[in-house]
Amino acid sequence: MPAVIQLEDFHKTYRTGEIEVRAVRGVNLIAEPGEFVAIMGSSGSGKSTLMNTVGCLDRPTQGKCLIDGVDIGSLSRNELADLRNRKLGFVFQGFNLLARTTALENVQLPMLYARPRITVSEQNRRAAEALELVGLGQRMDHTPSRLSGGQQQRVAIARALVNRPTLLLADEPTGNLDSRTSIEIMGIFQKLNDEGMTVVMVTHELDIAHYCKRIVVMRDGLVRSDAPVTARLNALEELQKLEAEQKAVQLNP
Repeated sequence: MPAVIQLEDFHKTYRTGEIEVRAVRGVNLIAEPGEFVAIMGSSGSGKSTLMNTVGCLDRPTQGKCLIDGVDIGSLSRNELADLRNRKLGFVFQGFNLLARTTALENVQLPMLYARPRITVSEQNRRAAEALELVGLGQRMDHTPSRLSGGQQQRVAIARALVNRPTLLLADEPTGNLDSRTSIEIMGIFQKLNDEGMTVVMVTHELDIAHYCKRIVVMRDGLVRSDAPVTARLNALEELQKLEAEQKAVQLNP
């Protein structure tokens, strides 16, 4: 099987008038099927540029970016859009849900652009299945205003999964959530990864990165470190610890 992500001497340079910004400066990076990778780095490190390219929203200025063996630099705009829709799922810090549509309808949206077309009955079935997977089977008819932040992020995850992507990309997915809800969301990602999905996540939070299997740290457009997580956190165990701490506080106020 080809690598899910393969960056070869990847450079990205932006130009504004006479100003040239070298956002990424020759990165080589591979993510194999079934990996769970956290990408970390301060603002301006190049991690967002890297994610935009991996997400087929941009192209390398120099070098190659292959997604599931396909060189995105050789694709037309329409072919890139098709690759995004077939191979990639996106989860963002902002949930980006349509306010006046139900959870089920929000999850159906990516299927509207699928080729070949998906029947309405199949859209309903797959959207309901995705919501069940993230624990929102009883909230399908709720609009975002009737859902908590964590529930909205679960809807966003279901939407990212509904086209059965090869790769799930998450950009600060816990940035707007409290600690407990963040752990719950990371639990969903760990479960998906345990089932074989490749997950790549940008985060500023080191404790969140430790739910992943591998941490890549970027600085000044370069990969400064790339190492496996040695003391990996398990979301289920962390939730159990949190519940035990809360009970202890209630018993000993």
